[in-house]
Amino acid sequence: MRFVVVIPARYRSVRLPGKPLVDLMGKSLVLRTYLQCAKVVPQEFIYVATDDERIADHCRAHGMQYIMTSPDCPTGTDRVAEVATRIPADLYVNVQGDEPLFNPGDIEVILDAARRAPGSVLNGFAPFTDEALFRNPTIPKVVMRPDGRLLYMSRGAIPTTKRLSFEGARRQICIYAFPPETLRAFAAAGGKTPLESLEDIEILRFLELGFEVQMVPLSDHSIAVDTPEDVERVLAVLRASASTD
Repeated sequence: MRFVVVIPARYRSVRLPGKPLVDLMGKSLVLRTYLQCAKVVPQEFIYVATDDERIADHCRAHGMQYIMTSPDCPTGTDRVAEVATRIPADLYVNVQGDEPLFNPGDIEVILDAARRAPGSVLNGFAPFTDEALFRNPTIPKVVMRPDGRLLYMSRGAIPTTKRLSFEGARRQICIYAFPPETLRAFAAAGGKTPLESLEDIEILRFLELGFEVQMVPLSDHSIAVDTPEDVERVLAVLRASASTD
């Protein structure tokens, strides 16, 4: 199975402008994500997908492969779909460019899942261990069937009780895997679908188009960077790690 890893990197983030180039103790967010991928994947199979020359310049300066994609891509997965039209592969692993602390072994877990379920759309999840994060609208919550297929994903605090209490839940880990035919269907939709647009969660487009999404359990220590507060959370982890080295 030939696969490539694609790291979508958009400069014009609404909540954190210039997010991929945010400095995290001397390395940018996108560089840290790339280097995590490179721990388990040969660098010739890793591409940053961007539409911004500042990110392209940064990639050249640090030896990261990159592909320029359209500025009109509404989501990172649309960016991956564009890469799929230019780089042939059997599977496209999407590692969001804002996951600088993800466990690189999770890529191998996703690849193993893809081998067991060829043709499936895959996405990672992990349990919540902190109710405050469960209440945080920047973190998508995952609701699944007993067999692990995705029922729904929301920024709302779900699932919950009639008292809206926290009884345990799961969060999305932004590592995905797509066969090329599913990416073609995703891009052919011509833009965000209604629930995808409402929730601002791109995996919902697959559900709205009638695809099944198989959720895969991954490590729970990843921190997605969407806000300045998330940057501080990542820096705290990096500082703690540096102090023990």
